[in-house]
Amino acid sequence: HAQLVESGGGLVQAAGPLRLSCKASGSIFSIDAMGWHRQAPGKLRELVATITSGVITNYADSVKGRFTISRDNAANTVYLKMNSLKPEDTAVYYCYAESIATPVRDYAERWGRGTLVTVST
Repeated sequence: HAQLVESGGGLVQAAGPLRLSCKASGSIFSIDAMGWHRQAPGKLRELVATITSGVITNYADSVKGRFTISRDNAANTVYLKMNSLKPEDTAVYYCYAESIATPVRDYAERWGRGTLVTVST
């Protein structure tokens, strides 16, 4: 069945860059939207960025101009390029995918387990 696995998290200095990747594994016909949410300590999970299969993107105001979301449909992979990172970007970043069609069943949405991004001052 379809699973999402994130990679690329870690410790980075403020103002530095980092790129996250998330691959949907399994036999997949198609995926509609993909994207990233994040959850900082003591805070609710929030949307970071989304991208449709038609590559229409949407960003949270807090990351506009600094983060770029992209995807490789053939590889069922979504990326998040983060520049000019700030300490307040520290969070666990979760990948998700909507409307996943597979030979066995369709999924409304799937989530990854998250990858920790820590931005130091």
